[in-house]
Amino acid sequence: MINRSQKTIGAKALAGLAAVGGVLCLAVPALAQGNGLAMLDTLARGEWTIKQRGGAPDRKICVKSGAELIQLMHRESGCSQFIVEDGAARVTVQYTCPGNGYGRTSIRRETAALVQLESQGIHGGMPFQMTAEARRTGSC
Repeated sequence: MINRSQKTIGAKALAGLAAVGGVLCLAVPALAQGNGLAMLDTLARGEWTIKQRGGAPDRKICVKSGAELIQLMHRESGCSQFIVEDGAARVTVQYTCPGNGYGRTSIRRETAALVQLESQGIHGGMPFQMTAEARRTGSC
């Protein structure tokens, strides 16, 4: 026969397990996402030239971590990022910049000094779409 104290202990244990399970369910996506974007760490550091398809002038940026290639249209800090895809040769990041729009960028690595970029979103209230090739062209 189960007494009242055993019922209370059982109920508390069940509630504790449910709480732990709930925390784990919330933690798993965060753990799965981690810092990510390891592919960007494999890119050569230095000056990169971005050649947009469609006739826009070439643009040069200094790449220190590879993350500079994610927000080419939104250069400001303070944007939140969500990793959509984090592969050995391709990353996709969706980001939101409060008060200035959002974007989604895919970077496909061909070599440590050559990547293909696709980005689209809203900047300054206007839509943008960019397809480009970025290549390391020198030192910063």
